[in-house]
Amino acid sequence: MATSQKLPSGNWRAQFFIVDKDGTRKRKSVTAPTRWEAEKMAAEYAQNAERVRNLFTVAAALTGYIDLKRNVLSPSTIRGYEVIRDHRLQSIMNLDIHELTSFEMQRAINEDAATKGRKTISEAMNLVVTALKLYGVRLELNVTLPPKKPKIKELPTVEQVINMIRGTDIELPCMLAIWLSLRVSEVRGLQFRDLKDGVLTICRSKMYLDGKDVLRDVNKTYKSTRRLAVPAYLNDLIQRVPHNSDEDYIVPVHYQFIRKHLKKLAKANGFTMTFHDLRHINAPKRYLLTDARFSERAFSIITFWCIETLKCFSHAFPEYSR
Repeated sequence: MATSQKLPSGNWRAQFFIVDKDGTRKRKSVTAPTRWEAEKMAAEYAQNAERVRNLFTVAAALTGYIDLKRNVLSPSTIRGYEVIRDHRLQSIMNLDIHELTSFEMQRAINEDAATKGRKTISEAMNLVVTALKLYGVRLELNVTLPPKKPKIKELPTVEQVINMIRGTDIELPCMLAIWLSLRVSEVRGLQFRDLKDGVLTICRSKMYLDGKDVLRDVNKTYKSTRRLAVPAYLNDLIQRVPHNSDEDYIVPVHYQFIRKHLKKLAKANGFTMTFHDLRHINAPKRYLLTDARFSERAFSIITFWCIETLKCFSHAFPEYSR
């Protein structure tokens, strides 16, 4: 209830209290030419403050969803969700979860489409839909996503890459990626106890997140835990690495060391590529059948869930494409 007082100027001031989200009680005041206007303004202000205090935003729902999954999903997945919350679809993040409509979502999609692609936007939207479902809000959205854009990246051949890395400080991690199709986190997680009788067990990962290493005793997916035969040359490279125990890492170097050295080598040889591109180079070279279709063996070892993802590897070897 507002308390009104006439000021020396002839205007009226209405004073009232509101309660913030943290429970703090604060005094507010508004001024108007008449008592009725001042009290009306005070009532509207207090009503809006109450609505804001009780607001449960989309961003808050995402935070709650992320917290509930933090010990279930991988750190990299959690980090990806946090990036979506903080940088994607920002125009809907401060809306109450019950106020989110197709119109608001489409506006957010349109804003992001200026700089982001279909896959990025789709992942963000799907996360919002899933998180809100956890709170009993089932969205039936009618929106349009930006069109798919084909990405064609010219990559060097396996022979060119091997010649480029041979004898360098990053030969071993790169060769593990090329010939065994390992992710950089899997490469950095390998220990000498994982290699027995020429067979390497891929059973842990060391990820680089927010400037620090995160070690996990599991891999990205269920099928990522696997055993692979190691070629003699690769086995010889591994045995050359100094170590004192079976729990020492086969590739005892920092993620940034690998990334920067590969980037520098590639640039010096006229290429543009990332460590993950080494897996793309690997796929068509080792596992494509003569009819250009991907074999079941390729699907198993490369450990990708979607055959469309496997098909995209063919850009490294255009001669295999139809």
